[in-house]
Amino acid sequence: MANNTTTMMPDVTDMPVDIYTYKCSDEGLILPLVNEYTWPIGGRAFIYLLGLLWSFLAVAIIADIFMCSIERITSKTTKVRIADPEAESGYREIDVKVWNNTVANLSLLALGTSAPEILLSVIEIVGNNFRAGELGPGTIVGSAAFNLLVISGICVMSIPGGDVRRVENLRVFGVTAFSCIFAYIWLALVLLFITPEIVDIWEAVLTFLFFPLLIIIAYLTDKKFFLGKKEEDHEGTVGLSLVSGEDGERLQAHPDSDGDAELYNLTRNLGHEVRDGDVSESEAARLAAAKLSEGKQHDRGWYRVNATRLLTGGRKLVPKVNETFQELYDTIQLHPEERADKDVAVMSKDHSAGGTKSVVEFTAAEIAVLENEGKVRIGIRRYGRKDIPTTIHVETCNGTALAGEDYKPFSEDVTFAKDEELRQVFIEIVDDFEWEPDEYFLVRLVKLEGEEHSHTAVGNCSICIVTIINDDEPGKLEFAKPSLVVKESYYNARIPVNRVGGCDGHVSVKWRTTDITAFEGKDFKGREGVLMFDNQETQCFIDIPLYESKKKERDESFAIELGECDGGAELGKIKKTIVTIVNDDEFNGIVSRLLNLTIANLDSLQLESSSWVEQFREAMNVNGGDIENATFLDYIMHFLTFGWKIIFAFIPPSKYWGGWPTFLISLSLIGVLTALIGDLAGIFGCLIGLPKSITAITFVALGTSMPDTFASKTAAIMEKTADSSVGNVNGSNSVNVFLGLGLPWVIASIYWALQTHTEDKRFHSPAGTLGFSVIVYTACAIVAIGILLLRRFLKPFGNAELGGPQIPKIVSGIMLISLWFIYVLLSVLQSVGKIHVSF
Repeated sequence: MANNTTTMMPDVTDMPVDIYTYKCSDEGLILPLVNEYTWPIGGRAFIYLLGLLWSFLAVAIIADIFMCSIERITSKTTKVRIADPEAESGYREIDVKVWNNTVANLSLLALGTSAPEILLSVIEIVGNNFRAGELGPGTIVGSAAFNLLVISGICVMSIPGGDVRRVENLRVFGVTAFSCIFAYIWLALVLLFITPEIVDIWEAVLTFLFFPLLIIIAYLTDKKFFLGKKEEDHEGTVGLSLVSGEDGERLQAHPDSDGDAELYNLTRNLGHEVRDGDVSESEAARLAAAKLSEGKQHDRGWYRVNATRLLTGGRKLVPKVNETFQELYDTIQLHPEERADKDVAVMSKDHSAGGTKSVVEFTAAEIAVLENEGKVRIGIRRYGRKDIPTTIHVETCNGTALAGEDYKPFSEDVTFAKDEELRQVFIEIVDDFEWEPDEYFLVRLVKLEGEEHSHTAVGNCSICIVTIINDDEPGKLEFAKPSLVVKESYYNARIPVNRVGGCDGHVSVKWRTTDITAFEGKDFKGREGVLMFDNQETQCFIDIPLYESKKKERDESFAIELGECDGGAELGKIKKTIVTIVNDDEFNGIVSRLLNLTIANLDSLQLESSSWVEQFREAMNVNGGDIENATFLDYIMHFLTFGWKIIFAFIPPSKYWGGWPTFLISLSLIGVLTALIGDLAGIFGCLIGLPKSITAITFVALGTSMPDTFASKTAAIMEKTADSSVGNVNGSNSVNVFLGLGLPWVIASIYWALQTHTEDKRFHSPAGTLGFSVIVYTACAIVAIGILLLRRFLKPFGNAELGGPQIPKIVSGIMLISLWFIYVLLSVLQSVGKIHVSF
């Protein structure tokens, strides 16, 4: 007989549930891929948790690529002709952005940041036979709560040093804030009141149509349409549809000359630091690239991409700069006159200690004293680091004047207290009642040995010449030399003026410049002025700021002439001097090399890769190939995400075909990963006994919102306004509802309306925990927006949404974050039956 026995599954009814169980095996659309009934529940839960976290990293990486395509699409420009009487044709062409910033933020950029939540909701309904699920809607509400409450709280507290950030486009912020509240009130009305737990087609379609309606209203508000006047664009031309930027800004031209000028000036400024040995050429080029990148205004998408790469060990959009050179940021953009002051002050950098040294020097290089004065006062000043005590040794040395005979020797340590800038020492002069010619001795500064004095440096004026004279004449004033040569790369020409034949009393002399081949206002600054000499002071300087020019083919000169004297002084022999500004070929070579290095660094900071080859190279290397500046965390995250990076490198770079192929392919992959995340989250929550609604508002919402957290915090610190940090949160939350629920509702309601095998042709959406969660979130959102508005209009908070005084700032941030904990706690208690609410 034939064997009719059938292979049967093992009987698990009498086996311990933690050894053999089918629990949660039917929760996913794709998962599980293998039979897991023999695995312990704890082990399965741990594996699904790791898979969930790993999938969050994958979504972050593909969202990075998705955002790059959106940036490419929304940055598209077009040529616009504007009137220009000076042009031969009577007009000139400028490049303007096709996309209005407000429209871009509320459409594609909002889609880029909310795509995982929106697709999760759509996939859940389609995969659940067009029946409502809990994971998608719960994630949308949970993400909105986290974005508005936690991210806003972090941004409020992250602004350093009492600084503030205000929402610049307050009109659009008001529209999106109202929309954010209205979206969730509407959601509650649909689920609980209009047609309880049923979504009709008209409700679904209207929910979806709120999305384009929000964009239109925000755009018209941005254009000041509701103020009764039409916004005009550049030079009176009427603005193109969707062209002018937020807050009614005019058409923005992007001439290459402006960017070139900024780059050129920055590299020339840094060239001084390279020439002085304060920084290497490669580090200076990195500084320049970082400064230019940070100085540009970026949208939320840029910060989202940079945050993702920080999390996954990818190529950063802002180069890492050695901390030793951070203080150069404060000087490389100074005005030439300020740079001149800096050069005179001699700020010295301590590369070993990583900070600025205390630089000590004499206040004057030469001092004269009458023999019968009895003593001479010598001033010592300190620059640079002043937050710590500094000690320097002062001692005298013989010249033609001898210690003991003409002056009493001096050798002592002089200490500057914390924040003290000036000190004085007094040296006694011996009056021997015999006539002698003028004599001099030296006073010098000596740095003390030892580790405790490593922060001290001696400045340029480390020796002071003291002349002992035998008369009481005010003296004569004259130039030290009839001509002087200075290099045009220096910001300041110092012309010495000497006081000879006496130094008694306070005197002054007028001076003025005369153009020769160098012209005042173009090559240098300084028409006229007055030079003051203190009592016993024998040398002063006229400082003339120099202006650098990109092209200097020959040496240029100007003259300085001394004029009327005051205080009894007279003019000496050299009343006029010629100052010649010469080319500095060595410096120009430094600037040229810096320019090329900076351009190379800027090219590497482009948002998207230039080619497929470059894309794979960045995917295969930690930190996009910048191994020198990769951190230990970069290596760890690169190892964990290496596989995903290689897979996603096959996507066409966004530079091809306007970024649309990248947009469509990456959006499809986000959908696949979102389906996987839905399964992982659902099964994980089931295994640990957590309802899907709570899994959604906690694990899934936090996982999808983490890149936005880092992006908003960085934007809050780097941007001058709060628009890119908290200003766009409300718009994204509104889009979450209008697209994330409107689109699947439309699909499901139409599907059920077309069914012929059932009498009930309406789409059912049980309120359950979702309805309660929506009501709690709406109440918290109203309070949160109220806090932000109070901060805007109350002086104790700094009259700004972000930052301000320390204590109010921290209190505001804690209040906002506490609202999120309240929202989660109440939702959990209602889900487990501790709070009973009937609708």
